[in-house]
Amino acid sequence: MVAELLRDFVAGPWLDDLDLERMERQNAKFHAETGKRREGDMIWRIPRRDGGDTYLVLLLEFQSTSYHWMALRVLVYAGLLWQQLQDEKRLLPDGRLPPILPVVLYNGDRRWAAPLALHDLVGLPPNSPLWQWQPTVSYQIVDEGAFAEDDLAKREALLALLFRLESSPDPEQAVVLADALLAWFRRHPGFERVRSVFAELLGAVLEPLAPGVRVPEELLEIRNMLASRAEDWKRQWLQEGELKGRQEGRQEGEQMGRRQGEAAILLRQLERRFGALPGWASDRIATADTVALEEWSLRVFDAASLDDVLR
Repeated sequence: MVAELLRDFVAGPWLDDLDLERMERQNAKFHAETGKRREGDMIWRIPRRDGGDTYLVLLLEFQSTSYHWMALRVLVYAGLLWQQLQDEKRLLPDGRLPPILPVVLYNGDRRWAAPLALHDLVGLPPNSPLWQWQPTVSYQIVDEGAFAEDDLAKREALLALLFRLESSPDPEQAVVLADALLAWFRRHPGFERVRSVFAELLGAVLEPLAPGVRVPEELLEIRNMLASRAEDWKRQWLQEGELKGRQEGRQEGEQMGRRQGEAAILLRQLERRFGALPGWASDRIATADTVALEEWSLRVFDAASLDDVLR
């Protein structure tokens, strides 16, 4: 799946130089802030066809909004990783540091808006001579939500199905995705461990829809349960929507009746105090809200004129 991420979502001409079939996950020992790696972030060693290695730094941002200082975090990660490689003497044959490829995978609701390069976080005028001493680093962002559903549906990659599943689909769409997952696994035997992960993810979609019901652990059973209950959920949501509409309508009617009653009382008070009302005064009372009507009713007793009441 990490190889798919590079091929389908980070692709570039440089990819031909990387032997993705021999990539290996590494046990990184650091964290950008505390000296240890963040849980979930991954380091992969990818052999290059011309000799040496490239290190993929994959940072997982599974939160609702983008992280403004990501370019700075990438810089710190790069420094710590290079320090570890230098300490372990895993350098290029000529003694230099191996290159690093930073990729950020983000699945938040809002689109990624953080600067992609450290250059944009440094406060210097464009023509400052100090730029020559500032560190430079940038990263590749893969924003799951930036890909249209139609675009993802056309892709063969399992990762595209993951992106679609993480977009919180409704039950009917979840059934379609479950069918697509089952078809993918039929075309690609030997992915039992990954299949169980997707069953767990699909079960997470089902769980809040069926509280108290045991969620199956097998992908096909989850798919069948989603399919069998989709119509019941749709009918239930329609009934809840109708009930909510009736309640809102009743509340709105009560508020309108209250406003009309207060307007009628105010008209009688004003007519008794000032006589027949001019058209502009009646129109203003007819369009006023309850807050204004209540305030005007209190002014009737002390006001010297109609203007003083309705000012």
